[in-house]
Amino acid sequence: MDAAVQIETTPLRELSNRDRDIIAFERQWWKYAGAKEQAVRELFDMSATRYYQVLNALIDSPIALEADPMLIKRLRRLRSTRQRARSARRLGVQL
Repeated sequence: MDAAVQIETTPLRELSNRDRDIIAFERQWWKYAGAKEQAVRELFDMSATRYYQVLNALIDSPIALEADPMLIKRLRRLRSTRQRARSARRLGVQL
């Protein structure tokens, strides 16, 4: 029983430095998409496509949600809205 209690109280693993940097980066607002993509290449040394793959995995992470709940929930809402809009366009539905 003691082992079960200890497992429950053990904190989740920490975010990596890169993940923390990505979360901090996403707090910024960008007027132009090109400026953000250029900053992604310079700061993280990855393509915009790879960055968004990493970001999508990160915002699904409970660890990231625990680290910055307001930002992660906002990013999840934005992603969901964009997915619905894409699906509607594919199906020819007006939203």
